[in-house]
Amino acid sequence: MLILSVIQGPDAGRKFELPGNEPQLIGRSSEALPISDNTVSRRHAELTPDDGLWWIRDIQSQNGTYINGTRITERTRLHAGDQIRVGASVFVFGHNAQNSPVRVLGPADLSADVEYRIQSNEDSMILAEPEPRAAAVDHLRVIYRLTTLTTQVATKAELLRQVLELVFTEFKPERGVIMEAAGENPEDLEPAVVKYRSPPKDEEDREIKVSRTILTAAVTQGEGVLSSNAMNDPRFASGDSVQRYNIRSAICSPIRFRERTFGAIYIDSSMANYTFTREQLALMNAIGQHTGLAMANAEHTKRQLHAERLAAMGETVAGLSHSIKNILQGLRGGADVVEMGLKKDDLKISRGGWDILKRNLDRIVSLTLNMLAFSRQRQVELELMRLGPLVEEAAELLESRCEDKNIAMLVDTDPEMPPISIDPNLIHQAIMNLLGNAIEAVEPDSGVVTTRVLFHEASPRNPTPYAEITVMDNGPGIPNAKLAWIFEPFNTTKGIRGTGLGLAVTKRIIQEHRGRIIVETAEGKGAAFRVLLPADLDNLFDPSATAENRLTASDLIEGL
Repeated sequence: MLILSVIQGPDAGRKFELPGNEPQLIGRSSEALPISDNTVSRRHAELTPDDGLWWIRDIQSQNGTYINGTRITERTRLHAGDQIRVGASVFVFGHNAQNSPVRVLGPADLSADVEYRIQSNEDSMILAEPEPRAAAVDHLRVIYRLTTLTTQVATKAELLRQVLELVFTEFKPERGVIMEAAGENPEDLEPAVVKYRSPPKDEEDREIKVSRTILTAAVTQGEGVLSSNAMNDPRFASGDSVQRYNIRSAICSPIRFRERTFGAIYIDSSMANYTFTREQLALMNAIGQHTGLAMANAEHTKRQLHAERLAAMGETVAGLSHSIKNILQGLRGGADVVEMGLKKDDLKISRGGWDILKRNLDRIVSLTLNMLAFSRQRQVELELMRLGPLVEEAAELLESRCEDKNIAMLVDTDPEMPPISIDPNLIHQAIMNLLGNAIEAVEPDSGVVTTRVLFHEASPRNPTPYAEITVMDNGPGIPNAKLAWIFEPFNTTKGIRGTGLGLAVTKRIIQEHRGRIIVETAEGKGAAFRVLLPADLDNLFDPSATAENRLTASDLIEGL
């Protein structure tokens, strides 16, 4: 059975078996292979078996489907070892992930004449070439493009892919590969990105044969190497086997920063009477140095983020410990009262203790749900849903708390409101948090909590239709000094009764729906939380869109 192995992306290391008679869908929909890459479209690409062969086609995805670095526009046959890139994920098609299109051959199998070597170091990044002037200007243009690229790309996989794209644009090779160090030994390399200028004609044409001689010079000696295949080697004088290697000229430069080698960039060309030049080798060394600097910076940033996350975890644990301690004290107090009532055989005393237990159990449930929502990044699973019944259900669940305080809960929904695309579980949790906060804020016997749901049609001012959920209370309001941090985690205005996670989670949920939450309050005059949700979210928002094309909340709902 063939296997689709994930070698890059959020699911790196996972393997998916491909039954010989069942098409397989790559995407985020429920019937697709279960991957967690949110840069992949819902229905991104389809793999189809046909008489023992496998084919792949792109299903009009946002970011396209690439085979060995080339974007496909029609149904394409897959060969063992092909790399499939969708979004930020790279798959290898074959029996195992080791079935790579790159083969590193020793001198006995592939003879290479090293024509020129240039030491790759920090000087490679300067490219001081007084003559010819045009070449120096052209080199600086490439370095400027590379610098811009390295400051904008977020992931290592995307960085290497775009670097190889740039190399193909400037050097115009036939084939190229970026080899990445797989461990501490710099000679232990694996292909990270493979690209062909034209789709390979057959298995022999698809295989990229790399001379171990020049690869070793690049990764262990830090040298960029300009080489040509030994076309006139006497071992090939009587046969045509060298023609199958199809290599006339090759460049291999290390990807390194200071003493650290991250891998190597290799390109070759079999164009007749064409060889790469020394100037191109110098330029490739500079590209390798800039790429190494970007990868070193990425590693440094990753370590810094890890340290910051550890610090945040410490603050989180401290905040949660305080909240949990308060809840445990309430549970113990309630249990003591229940025990006292049981000992005295007094049901009235036990009921009083049970009320304390129940309140604190509700706090545990609320805290647990908010902790899960706050700590776990999850994809928004959109469904067409009417907001009215969802709000009414949340209000019904909180009726007992309203009865305990003897307050009024009013729900005003538009019965003609059309369904909109939301994640019902997440929006339900956000509504529960807002209603719970409003109930806590109002005074017993005189408090009123009102929830209103409206639908706003598209207008010249707001071209996107949107739904509005407003939760209002007649409590004391929120002081101006506290407005700046009410959405920050572990900051609460409720004292020991709050955890400080409810509003932080609510804001995240609304933002994940590309919406907005607005607070309107005045001391002594209550508070109103307005939630604005785009009504056509399913069409306007695709998590697979790039940062340049992704719409923000302010794009969707303007002027409010």
